[in-house]
Amino acid sequence: MENLILFTSKDRDTLLKPRKGESKFGEHIQLLPNLTNIYDDITDLDVDYVIFGISEDIGVFANYGKIGTYKAWEAVLKILLNIQSNRYTKAKRVLILGQLDYEKERDIITQKPIKKTISKARKLVETIDKDVAYIVSSIVKAGKTPIIIGGGHNNAYGNIKGLALATNDKINVINFDAHTDFRAEEGRHSGNGFSYAYAEGFLKNYFIFGLHENYTSEKLFKTLKKIKHLKYNTYEALEVRNELDFNSELESALIHVSNKPFGIEIDCDAIENIPSSAMTPCGFSTLKARQFINYLGKNSNASYLHICEAAPKKKTEALTGKLITYLITDFIRAKT
Repeated sequence: MENLILFTSKDRDTLLKPRKGESKFGEHIQLLPNLTNIYDDITDLDVDYVIFGISEDIGVFANYGKIGTYKAWEAVLKILLNIQSNRYTKAKRVLILGQLDYEKERDIITQKPIKKTISKARKLVETIDKDVAYIVSSIVKAGKTPIIIGGGHNNAYGNIKGLALATNDKINVINFDAHTDFRAEEGRHSGNGFSYAYAEGFLKNYFIFGLHENYTSEKLFKTLKKIKHLKYNTYEALEVRNELDFNSELESALIHVSNKPFGIEIDCDAIENIPSSAMTPCGFSTLKARQFINYLGKNSNASYLHICEAAPKKKTEALTGKLITYLITDFIRAKT
């Protein structure tokens, strides 16, 4: 694939910080020496999880959002590779594939006029969609579980389509998010990945967990009420007014999605004070995010994990990488 850059042993060794008497995660992961066809290359590998990154923020830009989500993958690798390899982290069960990289295409972000540039960006997102869908589909067909890191929430569409193509059926999704990302089909961007997937027949049941009431239009609330396959709860009902119980809502959400293969989407916008494209001063704690993944990941139909929208700067790179690493390893522990 043109935009897929393999993660090599040289890349690993550059980032790895070995310490005497310790065994690091990066020392035990598996890598592909070369790439011919993803499905053929990984089918017989003795791994359960395939992690890959998406280094892009074109979808966020196409939604008039705050760019920077292309930096998350690198931030995660620096931390993930250097955690401990032990009975809890399961490093030997993991293949790090590499990253989808769109550095050249990012030039569009600086172009003008803005209206014309946004239109071009939305066309580029369609190309990214195809790449993501192909990789996710190939991984699932090979009998592995994809873990997708980085980029904007536009990539939910590719994840959903990829899983649907691999299973030859509509799939379900639960989204830990402050926003629906179910906005109008006006050209692809980070705010309409789920609406496009639903309209095109790849998505069946969809649950939005922790929707922020201040940032959801009345029109969207009416849409959510009208479509029976869409359910949600709000952050305010859960955490501010205490009208809903977090654990009970986890159970309800799981019931809505677990009758068939489903994806777990984590938008870092929903987690308090995490650098992201729409950083919030009031959101779920990191502990709640970890409990969310642990609970849902235990279900046998949990078929992928996607963590997106993180936009770290230099000062917050380690914090962001550490958070996402916790979420990745929580998912692996829950599944094994």
